[in-house]
Amino acid sequence: MSGAPGSGKTTLARALAREIGCPAVCRDELKEGLVHAGAPATGADEVVRAAFFDVLGVLVRAGVSVVAEAAFQDRLWRPGLEPPATHAELRVVHCRVDPTLARARVQARLAADRRRAAHGDRALLAAPPGAGNLLDDFVPLSLPVPRLCVDTTDGYRPALADIVAFAARSGTGG
Repeated sequence: MSGAPGSGKTTLARALAREIGCPAVCRDELKEGLVHAGAPATGADEVVRAAFFDVLGVLVRAGVSVVAEAAFQDRLWRPGLEPPATHAELRVVHCRVDPTLARARVQARLAADRRRAAHGDRALLAAPPGAGNLLDDFVPLSLPVPRLCVDTTDGYRPALADIVAFAARSGTGG
């Protein structure tokens, strides 16, 4: 599950995992857990990325289907996603929404839950719109795997049932 901050990827990841009957591994939840355990919020990204891929590796090698969710900026995350591809059939579900709506969603979640110490919402909102801001200039993953773009503006387009069918489809047509 990929997409810019505020694109609806965590909400969709949880819904998809529920429908499929598998775990959702969410990068920001791992980071929050580390910060609440005493790790500093700044500089934790490398530790979180390593933990994220360790968890995914254990699950994938055990044959467990999993919904993995993170912003997945191509240059930072593609190298870590290539090894699991040797053990699993990867699919990319990319959430997209207008940057103005994404910004409003980030503002709303920050206002609703100020305990999210590790989340970068404050920095996202403080950064000027335009070049380099993940809300405006997100670069999607470029893996050679099946990919589905989902508009999350108002619900899901395509519908959740179609997203589930895409995620469950095997590379052999099954």
